[in-house]
Amino acid sequence: MASVHAAPRRPAVLGDLLPGSLARDAALVAGAAAFVGVAAQVAVPLPGTPVPISGQTFAVLLAGAALGWSRAGLGMVVYLLAGMAGVPWFVDGASGTGAPTLGYVIGFVVAAAVVGWLAERGGDRTPTRTVATMLTGTAIMYVTGVPYLMASLHLGVERALELGVTPFLVGDALKVLLAAGLLPAAWRLTGTRRDRTR
Repeated sequence: MASVHAAPRRPAVLGDLLPGSLARDAALVAGAAAFVGVAAQVAVPLPGTPVPISGQTFAVLLAGAALGWSRAGLGMVVYLLAGMAGVPWFVDGASGTGAPTLGYVIGFVVAAAVVGWLAERGGDRTPTRTVATMLTGTAIMYVTGVPYLMASLHLGVERALELGVTPFLVGDALKVLLAAGLLPAAWRLTGTRRDRTR
């Protein structure tokens, strides 16, 4: 006969290891937005392009993997809307809707949600899976950022790629590799051995 006691729910993402439910989730959503806002202030301008090197893309990927699709996606919605409304936490303390890089920030919402969805299915449990998950999230940010850059600055595809993709490929590859080391290691430290493959 089946047991009347339900099996304890195993954590799908690292954020599930924290106790609580609604209050925890609200804090994680706000924390994700603030984390990306702080990381955005770690920025290095590049000559010839309005797109700087910053820590915010790495923060978006980590938030997605750690929080899951719904909390991370909502956190990025908060980050986007609050920044558009005037909170000075886009790169270099900017806010509003006038920056040609706003398309990347819009992409943060989709990227965080997709990375979170993949992480809930084991996409951050091994280095190989984490690389695939992070590359997917990074590609989403490029796919939304480059067309917005083209429209804002009236650029052709080739020039937009030169300004919005090419200078960042090496740095983004390093971020992906760093995540591939950090996230599986974090799971090992928690002692959670579950390895979801679906």
